[in-house]
Amino acid sequence: MFFLMGIPGLEAPHLWISIPFCSMFIMALLGNCVLLYVIKTEPSLHKPMFYFLIILAVIDLVLSTTTMPKILSIFWFNSREISFNACLVQMFFLHSFSIMQSALLLAMAFDRYVAICNPLRYATILTNSVIAKIGLAALTRAVLLVIPLSLLLRRLPYCESHIISHCYCEHMAVVKLACANTRFNNIYGIIVALFIRALDLMFIFLSYVKILRAVLSLASKEEQIKAFSTCGSHLCAIFVVYTPVVLSSTIHRFGCHVTPHVHILLASFYLLFPPMMNPFVYGVKTKQICDWVLLLF
Repeated sequence: MFFLMGIPGLEAPHLWISIPFCSMFIMALLGNCVLLYVIKTEPSLHKPMFYFLIILAVIDLVLSTTTMPKILSIFWFNSREISFNACLVQMFFLHSFSIMQSALLLAMAFDRYVAICNPLRYATILTNSVIAKIGLAALTRAVLLVIPLSLLLRRLPYCESHIISHCYCEHMAVVKLACANTRFNNIYGIIVALFIRALDLMFIFLSYVKILRAVLSLASKEEQIKAFSTCGSHLCAIFVVYTPVVLSSTIHRFGCHVTPHVHILLASFYLLFPPMMNPFVYGVKTKQICDWVLLLF
């Protein structure tokens, strides 16, 4: 049995901290469920870009529901206990769907690249079967990368403290509790967390370099603005997802004097902010979704 501390150093105001956490969680659930309902019920939205958006909404729902109920139970009821197996399951879903989220943003960059650089072949390149294969490949990659983390943690002995200095089962927070050599766990965790995201981000950047070249080659300003506007939602989603990751990683690596609760608040913010913002980003930026939501309410 492990015990989650919540946010070390901020135990007293846990109840107050739970208010913004719960509000963002409710907004994330409501926003993504409405987005799924709108896309499912509106035939004009049955297009490749919106199929990717469905997958993104499911990922956001899994990321938020995997951790937030337990975090809120710590804040409200001081329910800190979590079994070792439940901790591993939470960690598996958290890290695998985070990796899948990164892969999906790359797939959506490819979607925008095809839409702008090869518009006449868009329907023949991004067929339903291709989208299904991309989603399956993203899921397979995530699962294959995260399963070793769980297996490596399961083989470690935990003979000292069972108190996790975090509000959910984050990989490195659990590794620190092991009373054995964890060098391989540390190296593998860093490779998965940084190298995979950096690789995805590099390919996203290359896609937008090609998109920028194609847009600038267009004759009129109106055509350029229209082409750029089709990428607006995706660029906002990249900003929303990657900004908390970069901030958290930078502070974790170089912020030696930053208190632990700042690291944990940023890590928790990453699980709540993108799921809350993505439905609003696509709802506001995509006219079909915006019109349908206004009609719905």
